[in-house]
Amino acid sequence: MLHDDLATVTALAGVYQAIDAVIHIAREGKMETAIVEPCIYSLFQIDAVNVDAVFGAPGAVMPGARKLIAQLTGMPERNLEVTRYAIHLMRLERNLSRHPELRKRIGAGIEAAENKRDHFGLLHTNVLAHFADLYQETLSQLKPRILIRGEAVYLRDSDHQQRIRALLLAGVRAAMLWQQVGGSRWHILFKNKQILHDAQQYLERYAG
Repeated sequence: MLHDDLATVTALAGVYQAIDAVIHIAREGKMETAIVEPCIYSLFQIDAVNVDAVFGAPGAVMPGARKLIAQLTGMPERNLEVTRYAIHLMRLERNLSRHPELRKRIGAGIEAAENKRDHFGLLHTNVLAHFADLYQETLSQLKPRILIRGEAVYLRDSDHQQRIRALLLAGVRAAMLWQQVGGSRWHILFKNKQILHDAQQYLERYAG
């Protein structure tokens, strides 16, 4: 898989898209298919030919790119909670890399989900519940534990809990992809201008 600036920012946008979807569910009880579908789709992509293919199609993570740009520019607004989630997902991915047994369990769990996806559909409750259980059995055992904030009425709902956990798993997968194509947490700290430029280039390429 090629390492280039657009590949890197696409993977990072995937992280932010998963976070955006989590926040929508936690605060509003809404799951937007156009945002969630590329995230869950990415979990099944093991040997994709390029980064765009991981998320299903070119431009699939434009919502994530917009969220990333908003965080970097403060327009329309900067949400520090988004940044906190992003950092936690990246740290969780780094911790996972030190536990090959958990990575193996996640791989086996994803393979087991393929039959459910083929039978029920990508975003069916059974598929999301499978990934939620996989998250709890693996990533939730590692630090940092990610505490999601939102409205209690939504956070108590079991379907919403499953969607959030499945999306957190997808966020870690995107963070892993970001590392694979050359990203690092240092880039977030010291290469904001480059990331912003690349995210804007991504939108310009695919928005039209």
